[in-house]
Order: sequence, then structure tokens, then C-alpha cells
Amino acid sequence: MNNQKDKIEKISIPAFDTAYWQKKLDELRAIHRVPGASLAVLIDGKIHELGSGVLHRGTGVEVTTDSLFQVGSITKIHTATLIMQLVESGDLDLDTRVIDVLPEFGTADEEATKQITIRQLLSHTSGLTCDFTYDTGRGDDCLALYVEASKEVALDCPPGMAISYSSVGYNVLGRIIEAVTGQTWDEALRDRLCVPLGLKSTVTLPEDVLRFPAAMGHLGVPGQDPEPSSTWNPLPRSSGPYGGVLCATAADIVRLAKMHLDGGAAFDGTQVLKPETVYTMQQREVDSPDKWTVSADGWGLGWTLYDWEGIKGFGHDGATIGQYGYLRVEPISGVAIALLTNGGGAHQLYTSLFKELLSELAGVKMPPEFEPSAVPPVVDVKPFVGNYRREGVFIRITEQRGKLHLVYEFVDGMKDLSPPIKVSLIPISETAFAAPGSGVVSNDWMPVVFSTLANGTQCCYIGMRCAPKTN
Repeated sequence: MNNQKDKIEKISIPAFDTAYWQKKLDELRAIHRVPGASLAVLIDGKIHELGSGVLHRGTGVEVTTDSLFQVGSITKIHTATLIMQLVESGDLDLDTRVIDVLPEFGTADEEATKQITIRQLLSHTSGLTCDFTYDTGRGDDCLALYVEASKEVALDCPPGMAISYSSVGYNVLGRIIEAVTGQTWDEALRDRLCVPLGLKSTVTLPEDVLRFPAAMGHLGVPGQDPEPSSTWNPLPRSSGPYGGVLCATAADIVRLAKMHLDGGAAFDGTQVLKPETVYTMQQREVDSPDKWTVSADGWGLGWTLYDWEGIKGFGHDGATIGQYGYLRVEPISGVAIALLTNGGGAHQLYTSLFKELLSELAGVKMPPEFEPSAVPPVVDVKPFVGNYRREGVFIRITEQRGKLHLVYEFVDGMKDLSPPIKVSLIPISETAFAAPGSGVVSNDWMPVVFSTLANGTQCCYIGMRCAPKTN
């Protein structure tokens, strides 16, 4: 076995057993108290669709394969694909500075503003922060107003220094799409991606969602049946490009992935991207110090990259209020799997289901769940003690009897979003620690990872967000 292809060719890919996987989905969904789930699996060029549970525990309406779910940050792949179309057409260049395309773009750091490129936005290396949600209304100018409002938001780190997951960066990409095409992001998505790909069940505006059966998010305490959220989607229209408003079926998510598997070609042969472009998007741009939060080994142009014991894959996760989505693609076997859910133990459902699906259909062995060992390693924790800060978040790390303790607090515009998190950390390695997690969008342990930027600044990663040390 000299390469990835050799490994796959020695595996006999079984036919998709619809009855078996329906039973498995039903069982796992019930075990993990997920109200409803939609699953789509691409194998041998054919999409298989399954639904399970209910869209809303209050109404009891059942999930069907044509049900829409909020896909969250999986939307970033849609936005990245639109940008790459404009790179192909010559309207953009990956290494063009953002200010050369969008003169009104700005950040709190004037010098950094002059450096940020489109490539950095796509690969989450621009330094722009993540958790800046700003309601600029329902008008077609919502993204222009958002970009204007984000000018005063502090960077997580200097541009090009490190990966720091950035929703703000993807909203800037959305605004670039508008500036270049003369369309709103929603219109460009529809005309340039959804129509040629046949994504008839992918929409962004709530009035369009009303044409379909749609899932309600559910919230609650892990281990108990969750209750319907008080609102269907509180995120504003301005959150569209990074993942706040797009709704789709699991099958439509897989259709998008199939285009990226098939050298940029849609089902009907329409060339949406060139083969060399889809290849470029899947190449590593940056390594990820935090290899556990989204099971990512690195990042490409839009895509999260995975290394499953030598078998390479790509995909993306997504989350909104009480809805969680997962997309995994293994390119050599041509397998793509999308799971959309509406609450409960969604992460546990994903790990249990995908572990078996990827093993059976693509010969992939997923990594074990992130958790401390029975006998944690002995680590010198003193270098990590201190205060860390990024936009909206303050992190304090202290040492007590040789162990690290974490206080994670929302501040500034995010103040009072939720009570501070106060937990002890258990070492996993010399730089990675485990903190008790929520058990909802992650497993029972949350990764806390320390790293050093190229300029020597130490930082703390929680949720793939980089918070530099301030003392």
C-alpha cells in the first residue's frame, strides 16, 4: 500500500443497504435523544436519502427526505465555491488584498487591513474574529452595513500568523461576491450555484423556507429530551455567508459535495468549477493546532481537511440555535455523507453513525473521541498560566496544586450571553488539555489547546478560535 488510492482499491465497497441504515439511524437517534435527523449518502454516484424522527416535538410532524434544516457553517463551502468561480473568471485573484476589491473594508488595525487577502479569508488565516453577530436589517444592503460595522472589531491575531476560525471573514467574502457580481449574496448563490447544481431545496430567506417542511431547533440538558427553541432562527440576514440563514435538505448538501468530487461538474454535466479549481480548494493551506474540535488536521480554501490514518478527506460542520450539521467526503471511494439534525445529542449521533458508515463504505477509521486517558501525562503547566483575550471573550488560566484551571467569560458586546465557564483542565499532551464539555455539539470533553504564533505570542485555542496571551 504505497498511497491512498492503493488502500481504497483493496476495499470492496458494499451496496447501500437502505433498510439496515434506516434502522441504525432510528436507533441511534432515539438513544441520543435527537428529535429529528436527515441523512444523505453518496455511493457509486447515487444519492440515498433517509429521514427519522420529528421536525418539532410539539407538533409531532415527521421528518421526510424533503425536509429543510438549518445547515449552519456548512454554508461557508457555498460561499467559498462562489468566490472560486470569480477567481476562475479572472474577476478575483486569491492573493489580491481585500481593500483592492472592497475599498470600504477595514479593521481596528490599520496596517493589518492593508495586508489581508482573499486566500487568508478562505483559509481562516486573516486574523478576523468569529463571534460578531450584528443585525443590520432585512434589506439588500445588510452585508454592506455589516462590513461597515465590523471595522472596529479587534483581530484575533495578525494576518497570516495562524488559523483562527472566522465567521466575520466569510461575511467579508459574501460582500466581495456582491461587489463583483452586482447581485446580493442570496441572488448569486441561487443563480450561480443552486440553479446549475439543481439545488431546488436550498434557500436563504424564511419566506422561501415556508414552501417546505422545516425543522425547529431544540435545546435542553444533555441526557434529557430537548424542547423546541423559543424562536425558529434568531440569526439576522447579515449572517448569511458564514452560515446563519441557509436551509437545505441533506441531499442538496451531498449534491454540492458531489460536484467537488466530480471535477466541478453537476449531475447534468454542467461545469460549475474547473477540475483544477476543486483540486486547489482541497489542498492544505494551514495546519490546525486544535485537531479535535472539528476533527480537523488542517484547512484548505473553505474545506476542513481530515487525515483518517492516511486516508485523506474533506468536509465541514455547522451549527445554529439547536440545529447541527455534518458533512464528510472521502474522494477516492467517492463517498459523501451529510447528516442534519435539530437538537439533542447530535454530536454523539454523528460520531456513532459516521464511524460505521465511513468504515463500511470507504474503509475509513475515524479517530477516537477526544477524552483524557486514565493516567494523564505529567506536564509542566506553568508556561500556560495567564490571561488570554479575543473579541468578546476573556480567558483566565491559573495553576492550583500543579493543575490548570480555566475561567471562560463573555465580555464586551457578548457580555451576559451566558454565565462564565469555570473548569479544571486535564492534560492530553504537552500542549492540549481536556475540559468538561456540554455533550451537545461536542462530546463530553472540550479541547483547550495552547500554541505559539510565528511572532512568539502564546495563544489559547477554544472552539478553533485563537485568543492571544495578554500578559
